[in-house]
Amino acid sequence: MARTATVQRKTGETDITVELNLDGTGKARIETGIGFFDHMLDAFTRHGFFDLTVRAKGDLNVDGHHTVEDVGIVLGQAIAEALGDKAGIRRYGDCILPMDESLALAAVDLCGRPYFVMDADITAPMVGDFDTELVHEFFYAVSYGAMMNLHLRILTGTNAHHMIEAMFKAFSKALDQATAFDPRLDGVLSTKGSL
Repeated sequence: MARTATVQRKTGETDITVELNLDGTGKARIETGIGFFDHMLDAFTRHGFFDLTVRAKGDLNVDGHHTVEDVGIVLGQAIAEALGDKAGIRRYGDCILPMDESLALAAVDLCGRPYFVMDADITAPMVGDFDTELVHEFFYAVSYGAMMNLHLRILTGTNAHHMIEAMFKAFSKALDQATAFDPRLDGVLSTKGSL
């Protein structure tokens, strides 16, 4: 059974379509109008072995905030839709991922209760055409759109590009782990009987 979703969101600020296959091979088609953000979404896709298409048009004449945040919302919703009832999945995933001098930790719980914590001291205001404050906005939106508990932390790092990319890759690896099936499971991994 295919674990796929297509989610659209159109507002006065953005027009976004996301197509996601959780059981893909890492194929990405990303068009947000923000070069560095495209690069991060491509890294997320490839390292998590998802297939992801993102077509986003936003009010970039204002700034990237609405585009990045709304892509996060829609991607989170696509993750939730593709997961369905979550029967048989591992639920939890974590990754500590190095990228040069940077070391990122990501932990995911696909519990149905959104919560987001990020600890990253990114001092550079911009990386290319990307406002680094939007890292928090993106992952917050993903976590709440997907109804997941997500923790991200930079353990070491000085280069903003490396720190942000390490977080995107660590998140993708943790999500890949959490969405994977465990053959020992019958139903969902919860004492409540549902996630």
